[in-house]
Amino acid sequence: MTQSFRIAAVALAAAAVSLAASAQSFPTSGKNITIVVPFSAGGPTDRVARDLAEAMRKPLDGATVVIENVAGAGSTIGSAKVARATPDGYTLLLNHIGMSTMPSLYRKLPFNVLNDFEFLGIINDVPMTVIGRPNLPTKNFAELRDWINTEKEKVNIGHSGLGSAGHLCGLMFQSALNVQMTTVPYKGAAPAITDLMGGTIDLMCDQTTNTSSQIEAQKVKAYGVTTLQKLKSPALKDLATLDSSGLKGFNVTVWHGLYAPKGTPADVLTKLNNALKQAVKDPEFVRKQEGLGAVVVADKRVEPAEHKKFVQAEIDSWGKVIKAAGQFAD
Repeated sequence: MTQSFRIAAVALAAAAVSLAASAQSFPTSGKNITIVVPFSAGGPTDRVARDLAEAMRKPLDGATVVIENVAGAGSTIGSAKVARATPDGYTLLLNHIGMSTMPSLYRKLPFNVLNDFEFLGIINDVPMTVIGRPNLPTKNFAELRDWINTEKEKVNIGHSGLGSAGHLCGLMFQSALNVQMTTVPYKGAAPAITDLMGGTIDLMCDQTTNTSSQIEAQKVKAYGVTTLQKLKSPALKDLATLDSSGLKGFNVTVWHGLYAPKGTPADVLTKLNNALKQAVKDPEFVRKQEGLGAVVVADKRVEPAEHKKFVQAEIDSWGKVIKAAGQFAD
């Protein structure tokens, strides 16, 4: 064995011992846990992350959990940062449905979603709503469907940017109707909704976190929710599901999940998953999520294996829609 080889072997052994020791003491007192949010501050995903960080502190022995916003390129920049991070449990990723659409939207990703992350559990589901400009000549979804089938590509459907939840829901909506509309991208949901209210565009499919207040104030027309069950919030409880209105099986939600870099020690992953399980049952966290129009996870997807299985199925489902639409980000 050469001297350089011995040095390398010793270094690798030392690193392994260091990781094992850190796993036993995780989380170390005085060391912050960082949750990377691959979107700008103030948006729906950022709010979910900040609420979760607060709820996870207690089950993580009072550790300080901070948020770092690393926005850009449809969440790929922030996700790549976590994929490259030291796998010690102190750098995590909170991302939404984008984890399942990146593999199709970006054909040259610097990481592999299924192979470069440890899956810690799904957090919540945020329903979507199909809304229209206030002067659309349709009173319900049946009339809207007939109008779309007549107007086809003349219909403008806006979204908050390539790869956004609204863009993805719009693609699925067009696929379900088997109609190609004209998509209009914006830099964020706010300007898109403003143009919708002003009649510049015809339709949007966006999160309840962005649309509930406009629906309640009757500034837009609401045609349905994208979940299989009706919603309970006061502003949306009377709104029919698209599934019950004729789009059988139409079910699109913006789910959020928590991830760690691949290779994070197993006992650290167990501690993080246990903390997540306690956080999603925290009454204050549940209350805040319901205020956003989100439904906190209450099924097996909070388990790492089920989380990964779910994302794999979502990758397969969205891949077909995105490839059929021919809309890529690179």
